Parts: sequence; structure tokens; C-alpha cells
Amino acid sequence: MTQKRPRISKAVIPAAGLGTRFLPATKATPKEMLPVVDKPAIQYVVEEAVAAGLDDVLMVTGRNKRPLEDHFDRNYELESALEKKGDGDRLAKVQESTDLATIHYVRQGDPRGLGHAVLCAAPHVGREPFAVLLGDDLIDPRDPLLQRMIEVQELHGGSVVALMEVDPGQIHLYGCAAVEPTGESDVVQVTGLVEKPDAAEAPSNYAIIGRYLLDPNVFEVLRRTEPGRGGEIQLTDALQQLAQDETIGGPVHGVVFKGRRYDTGDRGDYLRAIVRLACEREDLGPDFRAWLQRYVAEEMQRH
Repeated sequence: MTQKRPRISKAVIPAAGLGTRFLPATKATPKEMLPVVDKPAIQYVVEEAVAAGLDDVLMVTGRNKRPLEDHFDRNYELESALEKKGDGDRLAKVQESTDLATIHYVRQGDPRGLGHAVLCAAPHVGREPFAVLLGDDLIDPRDPLLQRMIEVQELHGGSVVALMEVDPGQIHLYGCAAVEPTGESDVVQVTGLVEKPDAAEAPSNYAIIGRYLLDPNVFEVLRRTEPGRGGEIQLTDALQQLAQDETIGGPVHGVVFKGRRYDTGDRGDYLRAIVRLACEREDLGPDFRAWLQRYVAEEMQRH
């Protein structure tokens, strides 16, 4: 008889980072609230969770993150003003974020790394498997990565991470996985992980991107995990222990993602993400693409 596994229903979004790469814009504005076209990056992440059936969302926040809560709360004055103007389209956009999901908040307090941020979610998550979505990685809704990860977790149990093949020269920017093939072309078994290795020491060019499905036993492992790279408690280190000893919380599998991903954690990639998404919008794309073509042609002539 196949063991029935608990259905994942909760998502955790760590959002306590300082966003130093985007200073001075993030001096008073959370990096998660920076707009990607006309929506803050964090809303894309919540929408992705909801599309995968995860409508119970916990945000792990820190100081100066109040705008996150305000964005997903009601704004009666604004809604009333739009209603009086008869501006139904903008009113619907304002209310969309409010009605997306049931959103809870907990403060990390002392920023001690991603592993510590995940550990802050333990009282809310309890003994259920759960998802972790990092706000720097936006996954195109046409490429349902999270749904595929849930399928793999329901089949194998344990934990599942999202992997992407990167240029070996870039692997030092990511957590890196040692893997073995399975019978499925897009699924591998993770046998080890290392945080931001030098290219010569990397076990593969499979990089961990910001989507995880975690067995609740990860909390106990995180409680015992000593600070690692950067003096922080690394989620990668805890997953390494789970991968090496399946008796702790089951195996660790990876889903190899080859779809569209927008990295908003880097200034250059953030700008490229805005351009790509704007080009694909029905309301903005035609005019914006035409302008972009003219601009590129003029710049090439100039240089």
C-alpha cells in the first residue's frame, strides 16, 4: 500500500533581508516592494504560491518591513477614492493583493541567515511539509515549477529543491548540489550540497534556485546547525545533513528547471526582468518593444 503523505498547504517567504545591493532605494523601502513593472516583486511570489495551491503564507520579516503588511492589507481610503471615481480597473488591482491568500507575519529579529529565517517558521508550520519561496527568484507562471516540485514530494516524500544548470564560472554564486540520476529526466537525487563553492571544488554545475519543499524534520536539524559561510545558519548545511542521512527526514530530490526565471536580486538582472516582462504584456508590450527596437538601433549606430 502506498503511504499517504500530508498535502502541502503552507508557504514560507523569508523577507527580512536588508537589500544592500539596491541602496539607496532600499534605505526606507523593503527590497521586496521594489516594482517589477507595476507590481512589487513580493506579489509575484505570493501569486506563484497560491497558483500551486498554497494559500496559507507566512512572511518572515524584520525591521522596516511594515510596507509589506500594508500592501497585502485593505486600504479603505484608496479603495473609496477609486470607487467614487468609477475606476473599477484600478480598484480591482488594489484589492487583488488583499484577497490573494491568508498571510501571516513573524519577525526574524536577529538576521542570522536563511536557515535561521526558516527556523522562525517552525511554530506556524508545525509537523507538516512546507514550501519556502525566496523573493529574489521570480518564476514565470507559464512554467509551473512549484507544482512539479509538489508532485515529486508527494511521490518520494522528504525534501525537494529546485535546481538549474549554470555556467561553471557562476556556480560560486549559488548553493551547489551533487546529484545522481533517477528514472525521470527532470528529477535527480541530491546526495550532497555545498554553499557557494569555488568552481574547482563544485561537485556539479547544478545550482539551487529559490524554491524548496522541506520535510518538517529540517527544523530539528537547523536547531543543531552551527553558523557556516558568512557566520550565518545556512539552509544548505541543514539540507546536506538530510541528504546524507535519509533516516532523519527522508531523501532530498531536485527538480531540474529549464523554464523562465527572472532574477531580481541583482541590479542588472532586475532591470532585464522588467524589460522582459514589460515586453510580454499585452497592454505595454507592442509600444514598448517598438521603442526598445528604436533605442537599440540608435545605440548601435552611436557606438
